Amino acid sequence: MFEAITDEEERGQVGIGTLIVFIAMVLVAAIAAGVLINTAGFLQSTAQETGEQSSSQVSDRVQEVVTTGGDIDGSAGTLGKVNVTVTLAPGAGEVDLENVTATWVGPQGTYTLVNETVADAGEANFSTDVVKDSDDSAPVLNDADDRLQLVFVPGDFSGGPLAEGDEVTLKLNTKSGATTTIRFAVPDSLGNKNAVEL
Repeated sequence: MFEAITDEEERGQVGIGTLIVFIAMVLVAAIAAGVLINTAGFLQSTAQETGEQSSSQVSDRVQEVVTTGGDIDGSAGTLGKVNVTVTLAPGAGEVDLENVTATWVGPQGTYTLVNETVADAGEANFSTDVVKDSDDSAPVLNDADDRLQLVFVPGDFSGGPLAEGDEVTLKLNTKSGATTTIRFAVPDSLGNKNAVEL
């Protein structure tokens, strides 16, 4: 009636149970590995993007070449125009001067200025002139040899020209968030000069 279960049959049943447990463990490990690989890939791309943005904030900026003043009224002792010639800073990528915001901190107050090509009506602004641009990319600086000039007319936004001895701090902020700080002072005596280096 009843057949005796032999040792071999018991061993076979234990082996199948062990195999099922082993396969289940392999599947769980494979799923966990997939999740870890996806997470690692996501973290790597996020870290790379963050690193590139941080690098841009430091390196994608302009560098002052020279700052000069013009439209001088010697009898009144005033200077009506400031020209800041800029180039790419070492290691910088392209910088579009249309996207540069300038903060002018002078004796008559603090003013935020934008490029005249993107300014709204009545908004304080500055203009851009080409000094040297071999590939006609202006107002984009895309070569270390490019030289573009930012032209500021204080009377247009601060109520009047700069006077002898006035000091100004100019901060140029690029689209990536990099900032260049330029400080200059009007000479104590403008005399009969047509232009001065600041």
